[in-house]
Amino acid sequence: MKSGSAADFILLTLQGEPLLLSLVIAGAVGTALGFLIVWMVTRHTRRMAEQNASQLLEVARREAAVGAQELKTKTEEELQARRAEMNRDFDRREIELEVKLREIRSHEESLALLDYQLEQKQERLGRENAAVRQAREAMRDLSKGVRRRLEGLAHMDAEEIRKALREEVQLECQDELRELRREKLEKSEQELQHEAQRILITSMQRLAGRPNNDITATIVQLPGEEMKGRIIGREGRNIKAFEAATGVTLLIDESPQMVLISSFDPVRREIARQALEGLIKDGRIHPASIEEFVTRARDEIRLNVMQAGEEAVQRLQVNGLHPEIINLLGKLKFRFSYTQNVLDHSVEVGFLCSMLASEAGLDPQVAKRAGLLHDIGKAVDGEFQGSHAVIGAEFIKRYGETPIVINAVAAHHEEVKPETVYAGLVILADTVSAVRPGARAESMNGYVQRLERLEKLALSLDGVQQAYAIQAGREVRVVVNPQTVTDEQARDLAKNLRRRIEEELQYPSTIKITVIREQRFAETAM
Repeated sequence: MKSGSAADFILLTLQGEPLLLSLVIAGAVGTALGFLIVWMVTRHTRRMAEQNASQLLEVARREAAVGAQELKTKTEEELQARRAEMNRDFDRREIELEVKLREIRSHEESLALLDYQLEQKQERLGRENAAVRQAREAMRDLSKGVRRRLEGLAHMDAEEIRKALREEVQLECQDELRELRREKLEKSEQELQHEAQRILITSMQRLAGRPNNDITATIVQLPGEEMKGRIIGREGRNIKAFEAATGVTLLIDESPQMVLISSFDPVRREIARQALEGLIKDGRIHPASIEEFVTRARDEIRLNVMQAGEEAVQRLQVNGLHPEIINLLGKLKFRFSYTQNVLDHSVEVGFLCSMLASEAGLDPQVAKRAGLLHDIGKAVDGEFQGSHAVIGAEFIKRYGETPIVINAVAAHHEEVKPETVYAGLVILADTVSAVRPGARAESMNGYVQRLERLEKLALSLDGVQQAYAIQAGREVRVVVNPQTVTDEQARDLAKNLRRRIEEELQYPSTIKITVIREQRFAETAM
């Protein structure tokens, strides 16, 4: 039994070798398949991890961009607030400087008046001293003449004495006649000055013109901030169409609820203002409506220009003007010179010319016509070459104005020689209208630069030590070195400085030049 069992076991073992081999092969294949499955699962897990990481990075990048945009917006708002605060501070300081500048001008005018009065007193004292010296010399000469006459009478007969007395009386009468003539001439000159002052004061009192402080900037108020986006349009097509149609520039910045219209042409600026206000009220802002409102505003301005010219002509009651001249006068309504409206200034000059002509016994209608047209060249676009006085004269000559009016217009800045007294009236009236208090404004920077240019021009001359511009630039006082400049050279220096100021500087009215040459000698006794 035992031997049989062993044989059976051996037989079974020999029969199970293929099964064992199959099991081994199956285990190897299963191991390979498991490795492959694990590798594929690992690869898929890694790919999913990479995709999740990319999504997390994109989310983080977007959150960072949003945070940066919020930080940028907050920074811009802080900058706008600070800029607005700085602008308010700058405006306040500018107003304070303007007030101080007016005080300085007032003090300068007071000092100039005191200086003028002192000079007048010094001149009067000098004349009185000269008269006293002449009287003393005359007394001395008279005493000598009496002594000589007494000495001569002892050796003369009656006929010689009568002849000598006749000659002496003739000489004495000639002196008295010369003195009487001099007194009459001085009296006549004083009377003429008083009469001129009376005419000017009378005319200025009769004309009550209001100070004009209009500004040249055009600002349009908006109902809300969203209107700025509608004005700009998609990709800026609305603002481009508006600027192309009107020829102006729209400035849209951080200023709340306002748009600034910028243009050197005041007529274009007014057309743009009316068109933009109409578009804002209508609410429909697109290129077609922009063209429609700009055309409508241009027609309204053209009508307003003609009405303004006709109103100015009616106020002065000037007849026979050509329609083109009236239209050009109306354009002056939108032009300003140092914040003074040019049309109002022209009408004011016309009234002044009429009053002055009436006081002087001249034709007031001719003077009024010349005064109204004197600045018409400022409205001519660019058809002529030259200054506005010459351009205006050529323009009105084209439409049949008289030679008296043409010369008065051309000569009102003394670029052309005045040929009639009416040209002098226009020059005087233009000056009075421009320099009256409140008529024109001048920026502080321009005022300071004008004084600096005047002082630098004086300091550029040889021998000048110091130069001071006073009386708001109407007088310059120059101190020269007495060691290098003689009295004759100082006189020539004053003439040279006057010539250079006339050639190189632009200035209102006149500039008085005073050259001071002073030499002092001091000793100290011990």
